[in-house]
Amino acid sequence: MKYFTLLLPLALAACGTLPEPFYGNPGPEGAKLAAPTAPVLMIPSPTGALLGDESAKIFAQDLADALQNYDVPSIAGPAQTYGWTLKITAQLTGGQVVPSYDVVGPDGKIFGHLAGAPTRAENWANGDATALNNQAATDAATLEKNLAAINAQVQQSNPDSLENRTPRIFVGAVTGAPGDGDSALPLNLNRDLPSSDDEVVTNPADADFTVTGTIKTSPASEGQVMVELDWNVFDAGHRKIGQVTQLHALDPSDIEPNWGDVAAAAAAEAADGIQRVVANGVLKKGS
Repeated sequence: MKYFTLLLPLALAACGTLPEPFYGNPGPEGAKLAAPTAPVLMIPSPTGALLGDESAKIFAQDLADALQNYDVPSIAGPAQTYGWTLKITAQLTGGQVVPSYDVVGPDGKIFGHLAGAPTRAENWANGDATALNNQAATDAATLEKNLAAINAQVQQSNPDSLENRTPRIFVGAVTGAPGDGDSALPLNLNRDLPSSDDEVVTNPADADFTVTGTIKTSPASEGQVMVELDWNVFDAGHRKIGQVTQLHALDPSDIEPNWGDVAAAAAAEAADGIQRVVANGVLKKGS
């Protein structure tokens, strides 16, 4: 039997953490928190933050941009029905202004409150562009941690959260394999992936993670072919979170017309790497 060498289950792609609940798992309020399907944090222009209209718009945009640098999907704009909102206010204390932020859930409940860093009242009131941009950058760093804490709170109370159930994996298409590999490889992978920690589903709409395979072949020495199998793992938002690569030199007769035992060996080894990528993905979402 020919065995493939597992090169590496790659680390999670550098897409960063999307602090829940902005990732898409709604929380304890059921249907109220189930929409929108791709939730973002809306940041309306503040009306009670001691800023003029134009400066308020600028600050909301600066804050949205700063939060996006932490991979928090944020848009400067009006609050949306069934959406998450960051409400901004500010208070004057002596010669300084202290912004405040409330994280408001789809049901109007305040999930978190944060006081921002003090800033000079004169710069704030005048809408100084540099001062507003610096304020947004400073407060976004703390807000991201606050949103991560909200994530933990929401996910721990959500029975359908990946923190509280087995992740569901869908095995998608395998392409590029000679012989019957495009069908033999996913067939074997569907057999090997299920475990006490992972469930395999047949409907992609039910999946938390999807695995697809790309097979490449090239000539090797002594009449053999070099076979590369790349298993790509995607989350429910279609973001690639990792890859498992296998590489081995085989005789052409090993994979044409039938992969046989080669497909079984490759799938068994790939399953271990894919399970590790999925485990890392679950931890990443909960962090």
